[in-house]
Amino acid sequence: MKIVVAGYGQMLSNLVLGAQEAGHKVVGVLRWERTKFPPFILFFKDIFAPGTDLSFINGLNIYDIKAKSINSEEFKKEMLKLNPDILLVGSWSEKLKKETINLPKLAAINCHPSLLPKYRGPNPYARAIMNGEAQSGITFHLIDENYDTGPILMQKTVPITKTETGGTLKNKCCNTARGAIGELLNNMNTEIVIPIMQNEKEASYFGQITAKDILIDFENTADRIDCQIRGLRPWQSSYIPHKNVFFKVQSCEIRPNTTKFQKPGTIVAKGKNAISVLSGDNKVLVFKNAVLHGAIRKPLTNFYIESFVRIGDFAF
Repeated sequence: MKIVVAGYGQMLSNLVLGAQEAGHKVVGVLRWERTKFPPFILFFKDIFAPGTDLSFINGLNIYDIKAKSINSEEFKKEMLKLNPDILLVGSWSEKLKKETINLPKLAAINCHPSLLPKYRGPNPYARAIMNGEAQSGITFHLIDENYDTGPILMQKTVPITKTETGGTLKNKCCNTARGAIGELLNNMNTEIVIPIMQNEKEASYFGQITAKDILIDFENTADRIDCQIRGLRPWQSSYIPHKNVFFKVQSCEIRPNTTKFQKPGTIVAKGKNAISVLSGDNKVLVFKNAVLHGAIRKPLTNFYIESFVRIGDFAF
């Protein structure tokens, strides 16, 4: 089958490679940079500082579709010229209009990195870990005019380990998509694939990461705080407030509380680039690589901890 892929980054490359490895022809790619930069700026960027997506498709000699939006007239003309069987989407933030959905001969399909209908929305990697899930996965579904709501064609489960980060889960999901897309396309080419409607009673949606999501609340359990920090990494640090400043942290170690302190949020120990804080379930969270937020403050972290952080202070 002939495939057009619209996407970005790891998901784009894995969908393209998976389709090719299964013997299908990727006749064009619409990369996300087309929607991000004005054409004049992108022209020079592609010459002097090409992105990884452009380098990837050029390396495979795949046609770079020139369109400012997946719903644009330019994209429609390109699709009519290429005449693909499948429009395959991975890591894309535009809603597709009905006219765009109907352009391919067979179907417009999205690859969403969660087990739909759970974790619809833009950050399923982070959210699944932050919520303490034991598994996630990928879902191939038919595209409709809403986000992540179309009938399901295939799902693959991916386990979440106790040390998983948002970044490692993304790697797992993208690698799983690479193998699964070939299986799905081959099934569609040789047999009838029956779409399954999503159960709206089981649906959940999580939006963009907010300030509330990155600020640590020490009333929560140690495990929940650890999940929060790991889920956001490597894209976003978590923050610990102290008086009028914030510490940035990207990891923690959980230890039993052997101090006299009991109240969540109490700073019970400190050291070089390190503070230890009580959680809501009376455990000690050790943050070994804490740094002050801000380019000016960051080099002063050790001085600040030594001079202004006191055992018994509260982290809020």
